[in-house]
Amino acid sequence: MQARIQRLLLLASSAGLAACATVERPAAPVRAAAPVEVQILGLNDFHGNLETPRDPVPLRRADGTTAKIRAGGAAQLAATLKRLRTGQAETVTVAAGDLIGATPLVSAYFLDEPTIKALSMAGLDYAAVGNHEFDKGGAELLRMQRGGCDKLTTRVPCAVEPHAAAGFRYLAANVITGGGNTLFPGTAIRQMGPVKVGFIGMTLKDTATLVTPAGVAGLTFADEAATANALVPALKAEGADTIVLLVHQGGRVPPVYDALGCDGLSGEIVPILGKLDPAISVVVSGHTHNAYTCEVGEGATRRLLTSAGKNGYLVSDIRLRFDPSTRRLLAAKAENVPVVAEADPAVQALVDRYVAAARPAAERVVGRLSRPALKDAEDGDSSAGELIADAQLAATRGGDRGGAEIAFINSGGVRTDIVPRADGSVTFGQVFATQPFGNSLVVKTLTGAELKALLEQGFREVNGKVQASSLLIPSAGFAYRYDTARPAGQRIVAMTLNGRPIDPARSYRITVNNFLASGGDGYTVLAQGRDPRDAGLDLDALEAWLATNPGVPAGKRISGN
Repeated sequence: MQARIQRLLLLASSAGLAACATVERPAAPVRAAAPVEVQILGLNDFHGNLETPRDPVPLRRADGTTAKIRAGGAAQLAATLKRLRTGQAETVTVAAGDLIGATPLVSAYFLDEPTIKALSMAGLDYAAVGNHEFDKGGAELLRMQRGGCDKLTTRVPCAVEPHAAAGFRYLAANVITGGGNTLFPGTAIRQMGPVKVGFIGMTLKDTATLVTPAGVAGLTFADEAATANALVPALKAEGADTIVLLVHQGGRVPPVYDALGCDGLSGEIVPILGKLDPAISVVVSGHTHNAYTCEVGEGATRRLLTSAGKNGYLVSDIRLRFDPSTRRLLAAKAENVPVVAEADPAVQALVDRYVAAARPAAERVVGRLSRPALKDAEDGDSSAGELIADAQLAATRGGDRGGAEIAFINSGGVRTDIVPRADGSVTFGQVFATQPFGNSLVVKTLTGAELKALLEQGFREVNGKVQASSLLIPSAGFAYRYDTARPAGQRIVAMTLNGRPIDPARSYRITVNNFLASGGDGYTVLAQGRDPRDAGLDLDALEAWLATNPGVPAGKRISGN
């Protein structure tokens, strides 16, 4: 019986095999897996613009046309980021520095605590430090990251509410402490679907010359490209499939906010790009306040370069496509999107809370002007700069205040226009926005020869071209002329005080802010000045000068080519 069952099973099995052999089915096509898309949303140079900036800027709209529109604001930024993330499975938000520092009163009056909270609520993940992150010193920047209410500046922290730790991570790969470590982590890795994306964050190597030296005492700032390249092997060893560099250094393109590509790209970012390891496929840049998105380089070194301008006007929407099997980068593209969305309610409530807290100080009238005092977009001479210099001279001219004869303000320290209200009144909020750093005034002695050497330091060579760099804007009575075609050290061709040529051998008393007095902006001659005299706050000097209802200067005390 058992043998019969075995024969039947064998026959059934043979029949089944025969039946299968007679049926021909086409092989199922092998479908290639769809590419994985990774979204990176990029910001830079937000500068604490919690409220939508007053002035419209020329931005390219979705239909390709350009129009002057009001854009930005923390609540609008949060809403724009949320909209851009919709439908994106793998998304990360990053920034390339100067999120805080040189900020409007509603942020700066409260030590930029509300900006840190607003950006955390908006979903920022990683941010490179910028030079303005160090405006109040490294210890205060650590407080911004970690939270807490330690009093590390002249202002009282946590004036509205406790300061919580930032919801994003600062990266500072090239900021080295005295102990040889980085101030913040230099890198991060993010798993995005099957792909690992590595991030390197850093500020520009010249940061120490752009902030008050006391604020960065004990810190050194390493070369951008060398630092980034040195970190590539470790990120690869951790499995990074591609690497994104967040660097607070950038380029310039015409026009400033309307560029679709990088035609005419110039500036310090150009030589950095040429030195970067090919593994770095995306560079999110900043510092210059220009906006651009494009591919740069050739062959294996071709990479995506972006900048979202300044003040939260734009967001760079970066899309990377990867092969899901090999995790190889297939394509990269980016678009700068205007921040014009409806406000995010939660972030708007935060902004409203701080606006209300700042209103009594912001609305206080400090003086009058007959017309606007404007800053120069290219950091040259300006009526706003000359007005500030005049205020500083008036505050320090007396023998008991330093006996100054000339005052200077660095053009980069003039942050905004001063536009009076319809009745000519100027408020403390406007003054604060123009000079938000809280610097003190210092009077020093220089000879006429040293004064010439000082003004010679206002120029630098960028990609073989001589450029004026944050020129020193003088007070009334002093004027100078330059010629960039001449060799270094010979570019100042004329200097006069009250119509008379400066005497190289004579001593002059010069007023500057403490940032410049200690050698900031590369003006190291000032650090060698003699007989220093502290003369109060720059903000107080401007407020006192505006109380006299002064005339608005012409902005023509510097001439040259």
